[in-house]
Amino acid sequence: MQRPVDGQDEAATLRNGIAQLLPELRAAARLLTASRAEADDLVQDALLRMLKGLHGFAPPPEHAGDAQAALRPWGLAVLRNAFREGTRRARRERRQLAAAGLAEEGQGGGQEASAAIGELARALTRLPPALREAVVLVGAQGLSNEEAARICRVPVGTMKARLSRGRQALSRALGHVTG
Repeated sequence: MQRPVDGQDEAATLRNGIAQLLPELRAAARLLTASRAEADDLVQDALLRMLKGLHGFAPPPEHAGDAQAALRPWGLAVLRNAFREGTRRARRERRQLAAAGLAEEGQGGGQEASAAIGELARALTRLPPALREAVVLVGAQGLSNEEAARICRVPVGTMKARLSRGRQALSRALGHVTG
């Protein structure tokens, strides 16, 4: 049996070192974030970054031979950078939402529209699955009857009939007059 190449041994050693570093990364992430869920997301992001960058990782000379000691500062730096990027992203999103909110101030509260959407969603859930699928694919997703028929593996005529029956059922459920 042939022995693996040194680079493969080294990569496996580094991956094991990262795994051993997990509790410390979780603790640091918990201190940085407001909740456990956010901390878990942050650790996951940092781990992905570390694994992607593993091929370029070179242990500093002072930690030669000790993978765990070499990975610790790198892992914490990656975690910190992921946290900072996430914070900047959230700040940018809040600014964009605030700007969008100012642009919509002149519009109505949207309570009627919200209620209508909720009513439509409830009516959709009461449709049989085949009719709901037709209405969603053609009506909501904007697919043609032919595209929706291919997706559902039915003839185009069947899709048209399902769509028609679905629209009629929705119209009745929502109290609109058909004719």
